[in-house]
Amino acid sequence: MSPDQPHPHVSELPSAAVQLNHTAVYASNRQLSAGFLATILGLEVGAPLGPFLPMDLGNGVTLDYYEKRDEPIQSQHYAFLVPEERFDGMISRLETAGVTYYADPHHTRPGRTNGLFGGRGAYFEDPDGHNMEIMTRPYVRP
Repeated sequence: MSPDQPHPHVSELPSAAVQLNHTAVYASNRQLSAGFLATILGLEVGAPLGPFLPMDLGNGVTLDYYEKRDEPIQSQHYAFLVPEERFDGMISRLETAGVTYYADPHHTRPGRTNGLFGGRGAYFEDPDGHNMEIMTRPYVRP
């Protein structure tokens, strides 16, 4: 089979039909980490499903928090497109929780937001050091 031919057991779907359904987020304490992010984003944590603790993002995607206790958690980046009218509330909840937010992904501009692509955005760390981002406008792709 050549690289240009689809696998014989894979149906061809238009790229618009391919959607992210869920992803696992490793945490040292799934309840703590899921609860933290749910509070900041103004969402709710779902009921456990096996070893996972899901948080529905409202667009058909869930973050499935999974406890990993046998090794350090490797920091990942998660970006959330949020409504403009909810952004200030999220920043306020970060401040109330005593969590520093930054205008940049390298965390060099504390207590500031950015104005990328005509929107607003900020970065912050969750309890396990994941680099979380909230933004009101999606990135412009070439």
